[in-house]
Amino acid sequence: MCDVSTSEIDVELDRLSPVPLYFQLAQAMEKSIVAGDLKPGDRIENEIDLAKRLNMSRPTARQAIQALVDKGLLVRKRGVGTQVVRNEVHRSVELTSLFDDLVASGRTPTTELLDYRLGTPDEEIADELGVDADTSVVSIRRLRKADDEPIAILTNHIPADHAPAPDELRQKGLYQCFRNRGLTIQMARQRIGARLATDDEAKLLGEDPGQAALTMQRVAYNEMGQAVELGRHVYRASLYFFDVSVHSR
Repeated sequence: MCDVSTSEIDVELDRLSPVPLYFQLAQAMEKSIVAGDLKPGDRIENEIDLAKRLNMSRPTARQAIQALVDKGLLVRKRGVGTQVVRNEVHRSVELTSLFDDLVASGRTPTTELLDYRLGTPDEEIADELGVDADTSVVSIRRLRKADDEPIAILTNHIPADHAPAPDELRQKGLYQCFRNRGLTIQMARQRIGARLATDDEAKLLGEDPGQAALTMQRVAYNEMGQAVELGRHVYRASLYFFDVSVHSR
């Protein structure tokens, strides 16, 4: 086991900032975990040593550690200390693609193309895309992995005029393919939920049957307000979560 402490991680605290010190510390540690500087199994300093090194109170250091324990990024083990658990995919609820987010966080995304077919949409898909029932639509189903570990099953329905070729989808993210075609995603409407994974989904994601899964449906629009894709995605709940910032009025 590799013993890594936060003394090897760049932690800069702004004591004049209105942001609480525990939150600043927790964010710095989380950034190191997401970036891979702290790896699964690595141990961090205990709260006493951490507080002494950073010249803060022990309760403040404890609160920072507990915040990451609550997020599932750290785990406390009796007789061992506090360790980093395996990396989850931490994704902000923003207008980005999973492929781009994985690359930005230092992960290596790969794609297995499960299905690619051209046809006409059913009534619900046509309604979501705002197209006629006889419009040609490409339906795509992909398994997305991060560092060779299954993360998500991505199903997309795209008007044929905008659809990337199969080989391109195996190498790039969907939004990158759109950008290569001069398409700009201006806005999206999305809905996040949860349900039990089907047997097929659980098998693809490497989970036991009946495990919970996160879901997201997104309709993305170009600058003209035209829908360019309908996505229906299933995410591995044990390794994936959405992060939402909320503000008071």
